[in-house]
Amino acid sequence: MKTNINLRYVIVLAVTAALGGLLFGFDVAIITGAGPFLLEHFKLNDLSLGWAFSSLLFGCVLGSMAAGRLTDFYGRKKLLLTVAALFAVTSLGTGAAPTFAAFVAARFIGGLAVGGVSIVSPMYVAEVSPPSLRGRLGALYQMSIVTGILVSYAINYSLRAAGPANWRWMFITGVIPAVFFFAMLLSVPETPRYLFMAGQEQQARAILERIAGRESAEFEASEIRASLSTKRRAWRDLLRPGIRQAVWVGFGLAILVHVSGINTIIDYAPAVLKSAGWKIDAALFSTLIIGFTNFAFTLVSFWAIDRYGRKPLYIVGSLGMTAALFVLMSAVLMSRFQGATVLVCILAYLAFFAACIGPVFWTLVPEIFPNDLRGTAMTVPVLTQWVANAAVVLFFPLAFNQLGKAITFGFLAMMALAQAIFAWMFVPETKNKPLEEVEEYWKRVAVSGLWTGTRKGASIP
Repeated sequence: MKTNINLRYVIVLAVTAALGGLLFGFDVAIITGAGPFLLEHFKLNDLSLGWAFSSLLFGCVLGSMAAGRLTDFYGRKKLLLTVAALFAVTSLGTGAAPTFAAFVAARFIGGLAVGGVSIVSPMYVAEVSPPSLRGRLGALYQMSIVTGILVSYAINYSLRAAGPANWRWMFITGVIPAVFFFAMLLSVPETPRYLFMAGQEQQARAILERIAGRESAEFEASEIRASLSTKRRAWRDLLRPGIRQAVWVGFGLAILVHVSGINTIIDYAPAVLKSAGWKIDAALFSTLIIGFTNFAFTLVSFWAIDRYGRKPLYIVGSLGMTAALFVLMSAVLMSRFQGATVLVCILAYLAFFAACIGPVFWTLVPEIFPNDLRGTAMTVPVLTQWVANAAVVLFFPLAFNQLGKAITFGFLAMMALAQAIFAWMFVPETKNKPLEEVEEYWKRVAVSGLWTGTRKGASIP
């Protein structure tokens, strides 16, 4: 089969959809620098501070629940346009909030947009990407997230001395990337797989031809048509053989990606560093170093994800995170939790996550589900990871300050180790595999009753 990939066109489509991650990263991390000022402005305790940080994430739970089904009915592009508009409105609302209750409400509604984009953006990228490029293009979404985090850190630091309303301007600046994302979306088409689902085959084939040429389009169209021959999209279909195994893997990965601590580092880095003796200005400046590290090692993932595959990266990244967290726990127990030691451990943890876990999670999850149920099935891992994320972020200040640093870091380290074991035992390798071939793999697993080959590489033949 002759494939003539229109690389420029594919990159435009993938980059545009991946920009949703920029808003994701910005909204999740902008509160990192605003947190110390919110603490003072609203006179918050440990639990209310956790609620200020996690209210967005609880909104994400609801947003991800709704988006999975809505995207199968209304399409990927329409949902992305909707969440872009919602990002802009809630950025203004959060910055202008007159009371803590209004602030929490605006953050919660903003979470609807973040939850929606966390499903639809990676789904769009997966559905327009040729198999040979899907890993690197999928990593664009994670790159976009870390770019949003870095931008938010830079804004936090630049506005740190802008007066008592500085935290308001931090949130209001989110309008700019939201408007840019909305404008970019207007120029891209719907995904071919959704168009086939909607009965618009002519438009779908035209996009497939533009992506990879006529011969490749003919082959992929027949594959998509076959995979959609039975359009069953009910929730109960997630339990059918060949689907429930994939749902189980997505569910497990979604819990572990957050209970291993990434958002405690992203959100609470200034608080952790202040507890290690850093002044507020130095702690906020350190977030720039953290942001650059996150960005730089996400670039490494572009080189590694299609070279080494999803499964090996997940195992190596999880073990590296485990080591960094155990060193932090040891530093507390040895009374050396101070200065550069803490920052170096945080940077090492982030390097392993950014190069291995973050890009692989958002690339792998949409890859493992079948075409006719991808929107609905994606709801399970995305909803799960938002619930896990919200719970960890809500209770981290309480655990860190009441249970103690050593217990907190020890728990996170054990979860990172559990993530490595889970990936080794259950995650299949999807590198360079068409989405329809991945679907056939799960059917074989269901028929055999075994996780065929998962403990020895889990490649899909």
